[in-house]
Amino acid sequence: MILILCAGALSGCAADYLNHYDSVTLAAGDTQKFNSLAQTVDPFNPNAKNTHIEGVGTRAAAVAQGYKFPPPPPPPPAITVNVGGSGVTNGAN
Repeated sequence: MILILCAGALSGCAADYLNHYDSVTLAAGDTQKFNSLAQTVDPFNPNAKNTHIEGVGTRAAAVAQGYKFPPPPPPPPAITVNVGGSGVTNGAN
């Protein structure tokens, strides 16, 4: 009974070992499928030939100009430094 339980517990490790392959890809050995795809006359999607792209050219040009010449960053906020006594005491003086 103990031998069966040990064998059952160790069989889970074998499943993970079998998932590792000694080939470059999982599709290694599918040369017939590869050759049929390599000899396809036009493998691209027909919509890939569509050169008429809907959009506004002036807006696209403005975006391109924004990347080419970015606007200057905003100025840093003004820092006010008071160097004199203001007449208020906090008890530490």
